[in-house]
Amino acid sequence: MSDDDADVADGTWSDETDWELAPDGIDVGDLEADYAPPPVVAVVGRPNVGKSTLVNRILGRREAVVQDIPGVTRDRVSYDANWLGRRFMVQDTGGWEPDAKGLQSLVAEQASVAMRTADAIILVVDSITGATSADEAAAKRLQRSGKPVFLAANKVDNEKMESEAALLWSLGLGEPHPVSAMHGRGVADLLDAVLAVLPELSEIASGAGGPRRVALVGKPNVGKSSLLNRLAGDERSVVHDVAGTTVDPVDSLIELDGKLWRFVDTAGLRRKVGQASGHEFYASVRTHGAIDAAEVVVVMIDSSQPLTEQDQRVLSMVIEAGRAVVLAFNKWDLMDEDRRFLLDREIDLSLEQVQWAQRVNISAKTGRAVQKLVPALESALASWDKRVPTGPLNTYVKEIVAATPPPVRGGKQPKILFATQATARPPTFVLFTSGFLEAGYRRFLERKLREKWGFEGSPIKINVRVREKRGAGARKR
Repeated sequence: MSDDDADVADGTWSDETDWELAPDGIDVGDLEADYAPPPVVAVVGRPNVGKSTLVNRILGRREAVVQDIPGVTRDRVSYDANWLGRRFMVQDTGGWEPDAKGLQSLVAEQASVAMRTADAIILVVDSITGATSADEAAAKRLQRSGKPVFLAANKVDNEKMESEAALLWSLGLGEPHPVSAMHGRGVADLLDAVLAVLPELSEIASGAGGPRRVALVGKPNVGKSSLLNRLAGDERSVVHDVAGTTVDPVDSLIELDGKLWRFVDTAGLRRKVGQASGHEFYASVRTHGAIDAAEVVVVMIDSSQPLTEQDQRVLSMVIEAGRAVVLAFNKWDLMDEDRRFLLDREIDLSLEQVQWAQRVNISAKTGRAVQKLVPALESALASWDKRVPTGPLNTYVKEIVAATPPPVRGGKQPKILFATQATARPPTFVLFTSGFLEAGYRRFLERKLREKWGFEGSPIKINVRVREKRGAGARKR
């Protein structure tokens, strides 16, 4: 019997639920720590204070785009980082230079999004320039966040300049950390302070109890505000709005079918933007922030108009974020038979990537079928939360592989030695194998897992760990 045959012998596919019973030579380890969302550190601040340079310094590699002009980074970008063995995500929020009047509110908006989607926040301030009105606006917002906030006084290249950093105590965020992102001075001390308070896993992604969080997203004028108003007004059950100043995000707590839901603020479309030049960026930041802060996302699509690339971009954002999904085709009252036929064809062609998502045909204007949203949300969240025991999972995978083995690669037949679900939210499966599994075969396995356990409304992630040789550990793919 070969090593690979021995690995799939008695015990591998038995109906056991303990991860410790994986075959010899397979190190399951702490898979949840490997695959659950790591904590997020957001780097915020006004343009050209050195945020991207600091991000690159934290990463130890050049990832974020750095140019000596303001506003190069126009959206939030997340990177995997590791400091002294601790894994976390660094979120580079970028900057924007619309007009002088709009800059303050846009920097504050970045701070608002970071407050909602990060576990800790670094506010970067130019110690040479000193605190500006935009810095003060961001600091005031962050003081209310309840999150750990660290003030990085950048461009302190030597000891003589530390007195400039001390002046930033006035921002009210505690002791400034003097750093030079360009030269690396003080960055290690800053990271030590941040990681001392950072949770092991992201508390935002894992959820902290309370009402389930829903985001309504979609391209402009698709009916997000109308739907929210319909849900809130018709039910006459708005408990209260969680609001701050006029530029704070507003979360609506709404009771539907006897259950409380939190609808997170989306895309800023309920509020006019003060400056046209920053509007697209402002809406993009809000949309990303709403998705990251939500557990389930209602992607609204205008059924009366052809599907667009923008619709698909929004869907891609949601899937990439790993959130549960409900597709709401709005403006159904404007549909005729010809348009319904065309829409069905468009869905088959353009929305193949989300065939597993539930579809609700509604009219926010007339209230048509809006009551169907709650069952769809509950079903999607149940799938998102679902865990499959290891024993039944391996039994089923064995049946699948026996009926349809993986494609031969390099003259060898890959074997799936062991399977387990590492985490939920979204369901993430890890396959320990003797060889590489083609992407097409992984998609086949995903379809089979959905046939068996449903997962309607939730993305599924399948990760493969290839064991190079017996006892040599596994390589993550």
